[in-house]
Amino acid sequence: MKKIIYISLFAATALLTACDDLFEPAIENQRDIEAMKDEPTYAQGVLANAYTLLPYSSNYGEFVLSDLATDDAVSVTQTNDYSRLAVGGWASNSDALSQWRNRFSAIQYCNIMLEKVDEVKWAESEALNQMFIDHFKGESYALRALQEYYLLRAHAGYTANGELLGVPIHTASEDGSSDFNRPRDSFKDCVAQILADCDEAEELLAYEDRDITSADEMPAKYRQLGATQGEYNRAFGTHHYGKINGKVAAAIRAQVLLLAASPAYSANSGYTYQQAADAAARVLDKIGGVAGMDPNGWRWFANTSEIDNLSSSEDPKEIVWRGSTRSTNDPEDNYYPPSLYGHARVNPTQNLVDAFPMANGYPIAESASGYNADDPYTGRDPRLAAYIVYNGSTLGVNNSEIITATYGTNRDAINNDNGSSTRTGYYMRKHLRPDINLNPSNPTEHPHYDARIRYTEIFLAYAEAANEAYGPTADGGHGYSAYDVIKALRARAGVGTSNGDAYLESIKNDQAKMRELIRNERRLELCFENHRFYDLRRWKVDLSVLTAPAQGVQIGQTTTGNLTFTVLPSVEARTYQDYMYYGPIPYEEIVKWSALEQNAGW
Repeated sequence: MKKIIYISLFAATALLTACDDLFEPAIENQRDIEAMKDEPTYAQGVLANAYTLLPYSSNYGEFVLSDLATDDAVSVTQTNDYSRLAVGGWASNSDALSQWRNRFSAIQYCNIMLEKVDEVKWAESEALNQMFIDHFKGESYALRALQEYYLLRAHAGYTANGELLGVPIHTASEDGSSDFNRPRDSFKDCVAQILADCDEAEELLAYEDRDITSADEMPAKYRQLGATQGEYNRAFGTHHYGKINGKVAAAIRAQVLLLAASPAYSANSGYTYQQAADAAARVLDKIGGVAGMDPNGWRWFANTSEIDNLSSSEDPKEIVWRGSTRSTNDPEDNYYPPSLYGHARVNPTQNLVDAFPMANGYPIAESASGYNADDPYTGRDPRLAAYIVYNGSTLGVNNSEIITATYGTNRDAINNDNGSSTRTGYYMRKHLRPDINLNPSNPTEHPHYDARIRYTEIFLAYAEAANEAYGPTADGGHGYSAYDVIKALRARAGVGTSNGDAYLESIKNDQAKMRELIRNERRLELCFENHRFYDLRRWKVDLSVLTAPAQGVQIGQTTTGNLTFTVLPSVEARTYQDYMYYGPIPYEEIVKWSALEQNAGW
């Protein structure tokens, strides 16, 4: 049967940087797939659809998503899909976190490209033609690996008979004659397929897309074909920036191995924390390990001068992979407090605020911390003020004071305006530029980008895996340990710098306490970046952690002017069952295909 593909490139430009000339044709209604052979721009359009379906928000105002279903945040409106999920509405026929349809659609495009790429005449030059083939193959393998990883994270799990299954592995495109009634492959086999795809991608792609200045910099295989410097730059140069490359493929490998080695999967995955540590180190070694850590990486979203001067073909030091940069005020419109004309859609919780240690590095529950419950925001980890707006914080172009306390006189005060004011006593600052003005009389826009993979994530993946594989202070031959990473991450934010990070020093030989600290550091550094929902489940934390209600704080004022702080113990419930460590296979797929087996409990 002839294969037909529908091409819709409605979002390719928004997703990619400096690639406008690469992704043609524009919107087409219906094309025969065989047209790829004679129309290389059309063939590139097929692959562009896999980019369009990337599992990252293309809306600069939607960064948080799954965090709203955790103890880190609540939505300002309780009708939000993730809020409904968190309070007991998660079901196989109502899954806001499902990745099934979009991931498999993207894999279909990748497979079509892999099957047809050798038949397309990309260039007259034999050498350039081969380089284009290699590049598009490498992209397709890496994109397929990424889509498969997100499928596993959302849908892998144990069936009623105790099997750990992933999803059906698709390495060939489907058409009307295909057998769609396919069983799920094992989790182990799915991971193996992802790793194989990453290997292929790294073999074919340049580690980074950059122009070379001499033919001597080309891989030997292309020099042997007689390729010129200019041809190589056409196939692998900076104008490909924003597309997937070898660096991204290596990061995907680190992500999937960390998942496979985690407690929720490790018993039957066949993969270990040592493999996860090695994979993360493979990425980190390229930047010199801990020495290559960006000192300002913890505030990547607020490094306004860096963002404003970022060229279309470079990454900040903190970034492994990012989306395109464009001028907008979408994040601020979504998350600024109402007094600054924002919609305050996400409210951080007291649970998250309590997770930030004191600036001296001690958790607030430790007696040595010096924490004062009557003055809770003084002397805290600087990341608290950088990521969260609390009572008395300033924000916006005029450094406006934000009063969330009950004595506040505008809509910023807690529960002062249903659907706009904070429900928890906090507003979100992460992702927001401080120089945006939303006042309708003089609104401004400035450059933003979405960080898809940060080096901080890879550093934390290494720290977690190394601690489990070698212990806190051993380096496994990589030259840096879990302890080294955590010390550097905390120091760059100004945590523990006044006392040599005495708390870290006191636990550095205790693997269990180091585990707890690493997990907390991951919570803080990656808050509001769509990690915690999945981290809690892959760690197989106690169910009581998953079901801990989202808390807030109500701040009042006495007649003498003293502030009072009252914890709101249950701003929003968190209702999960013990089978919900693993997400469901969509109900409609189970109904359609008898060979698909559902995860236990769903």
